[in-house]
Amino acid sequence: MGARRVVVAAVAVIGLLLVGTIAWANQAQPLRYVNLGDSYSSGAGIQPAAPGSAPACSQSQLNWAHDIASDTGATLRDASCSGAQTKDFRTSQSPGVPPQLDAISADTQLITLTIGGNDNNVFVSTIQKCATAALTTAGQGNPCERTYGSSFVDTINTSNYPNIVRALQDVKKKAPKARVAISGYLRILPATTGCYPIMPVASGDVPYLNNIENTLNNAVKRAAAQTGVTYLDVTAISTGHDACQLPGVRWVEPAVPVNAAPVHPNAIGEREMANNAIANLGLAKV
Repeated sequence: MGARRVVVAAVAVIGLLLVGTIAWANQAQPLRYVNLGDSYSSGAGIQPAAPGSAPACSQSQLNWAHDIASDTGATLRDASCSGAQTKDFRTSQSPGVPPQLDAISADTQLITLTIGGNDNNVFVSTIQKCATAALTTAGQGNPCERTYGSSFVDTINTSNYPNIVRALQDVKKKAPKARVAISGYLRILPATTGCYPIMPVASGDVPYLNNIENTLNNAVKRAAAQTGVTYLDVTAISTGHDACQLPGVRWVEPAVPVNAAPVHPNAIGEREMANNAIANLGLAKV
């Protein structure tokens, strides 16, 4: 193909993509929007609770999905639920909580989610086991890394990753025309030095836990790429807003003082997740 034809073809393709994006973002009817996922998506512990939501799901009226819907005028169905694993997309998580995929219909246009951290109890186990290990050294050294080595990372790569792929495939199958976007998890700890005992992680284990979180986010990113889903990267934007920072600066709450959902996003974090999604998906605000 000649150079001129290549240029003309490229311009035509870009034009079609732009037209499609503009039409999608500025449609006359409210966007039909579904939110799925775990506690990072539900806004666990953030008051007030979403009206009509199941108490067991700890779903907040200030989670990122409600922020997105409020900003864009979208019609939201929120099926996110604290503690959700990928299996809970297909089966009931608890009595009165239907499978999350039930919230999706063939005419759904936008789906957001966070999922994967609860599979194999990776998120909870990492925090609990590393906190217990830190007690043995009064917050010094790297007792968690010395005890558990690559076990958490290995589990994420061998089990959590394929589970996330399957969950995203199920979402796409249920709503083949929808734009699907999965977010990574906000940065929990600083890059090197922690803040023991506010975050009960030994100083030498901070890079170790960061590597585990990076591995989880990379698993989410790879699963998104494999299934044609948009990955919303939040690592860079949340750096410097971890749980060791002061109130008003941090986007994730620390373990001490004890709050409704320690080591989870606060309302600021959910708001920033929403802002990141709106910007990266090209959603039009009302």
